Amino acid sequence: MAKRIAGSGKSRGGDSTILDKISSSEIVSHGRRAAGEAVGVSKKLLWSTGKAAWIAGTTFLILVVPLIIEMDREAQLNEIDLQQASLLGAPAQQRGF
Repeated sequence: MAKRIAGSGKSRGGDSTILDKISSSEIVSHGRRAAGEAVGVSKKLLWSTGKAAWIAGTTFLILVVPLIIEMDREAQLNEIDLQQASLLGAPAQQRGF
């Protein structure tokens, strides 16, 4: 075991004053301020992204979903016409979109 020499090293009281000096330094306060501003910007970005997603989602539901439903209905009608025409033996006529 290594023998510890009395008086070498720093005492615990000296550590707290060094930490106080470091934590009150200008660099640390500038870093804290920058981190706080980054958090604020992130919150604003998240809020605006959420609003944009809401607008895009509701627009999709109002405009695109009815169009998809109507196109599917039209395709089903075309398929029924083709089936009926093949059962009757007549040439099938395609419906236009």
